[in-house]
Amino acid sequence: IWTKEKETIDDRIVHELNTTVPTASFAGKIDASQTCKQLYESLMEAHASRDRVIKNCIAQTSAVVKQLREEREKNLDDLTLLKQLRKEQTKLKWMQSELNVEEVVNDRSWKVFNERCRIHFKPPKNE
Repeated sequence: IWTKEKETIDDRIVHELNTTVPTASFAGKIDASQTCKQLYESLMEAHASRDRVIKNCIAQTSAVVKQLREEREKNLDDLTLLKQLRKEQTKLKWMQSELNVEEVVNDRSWKVFNERCRIHFKPPKNE
């Protein structure tokens, strides 16, 4: 759910790209270069922020899974512990799949960005 909220940032930026960056025939009515620069910075920050959040959650959940596995090895008869371990493993797999979802969202956003802004703004080479 939290990534869906974050994805709306991309949706908003894509909407802005589609509504504020002019096609070549309408260029000149707005400062497309400045608009594209601002939208580029917004996309970079949104993607970096979501990547950090997902990877932080993966690291925390991985630590919990490791701890539960160690406890489980000491007490193989504890079914509650087994259920807890499986639940955390499922959560970890889901979070790892969110990285793939994130990649798809990013690709879609950058495609629209490049379509609308390639003639107005060139991103820095180091990014």
